[in-house]
Amino acid sequence: MDLKELEAGVNPDVHWYYQSKILPLISYTRKLLANNVPLTIVDVGSGSGFFAISLEKEFREKIKKVYLVDINYTAEEIAVTQNDKIQKTLRIPDEIENGLVILMDVLEHLEDDLKMLKDIKAASVGNNNHFFITVPAFYSLWSGHDVYLGHYRRYKIDTLNKVLNEAKYNIENTYYLYGSLFPMVWTVRKMQNILKQKEATSNMKPFSPLLNKILLGITSIDMKLATGNKVFGVSCVSQGRV
Repeated sequence: MDLKELEAGVNPDVHWYYQSKILPLISYTRKLLANNVPLTIVDVGSGSGFFAISLEKEFREKIKKVYLVDINYTAEEIAVTQNDKIQKTLRIPDEIENGLVILMDVLEHLEDDLKMLKDIKAASVGNNNHFFITVPAFYSLWSGHDVYLGHYRRYKIDTLNKVLNEAKYNIENTYYLYGSLFPMVWTVRKMQNILKQKEATSNMKPFSPLLNKILLGITSIDMKLATGNKVFGVSCVSQGRV
């Protein structure tokens, strides 16, 4: 997750957005673990490590190793975790085997998204490495939130598939998340654009417990139907084999 959102007071352990967004990742990981081969998780652009650490908590001994990869980690953070199961590092491992590489809202931060995908491909050993990628969807939703987080772009299914195909990834499915929220988010951001409210600021805020529970309930239902959503959403997801 983006560390800027932590700075805004968002706690991913309770916030509806992160608690719902992790559901399809958990589902996909469970599917991969059905063959009883322990997975190595490589979380690229991991930030706080919420997604990868949550997978380790969920599946425990079925996760062999977790690499948290982020250029913002300090030498002290890296040294402390050097021999741990969950290890922080500045770069992807030289070799990835029986791995699940996750990039949760990362590619949009990179001027050259294709290079990152190719670097991961080059490190992939064997034919049992998989990927799970999320990116923000639709340029029509572009706002000061994107500026605040340093995004270069938003994606649609075809544009995400295009860069993945260029990197020679084997795509199993690409779909949208938060389709239920899309009309509301689109309307709000259109109004902000009309009123020229485009200042660089985060839309991700803490919510009251009641509203947080309501939004989590709505979006959790959304996640159960998401893999078939090819129409619209706030996020775009792709999963498959590296």
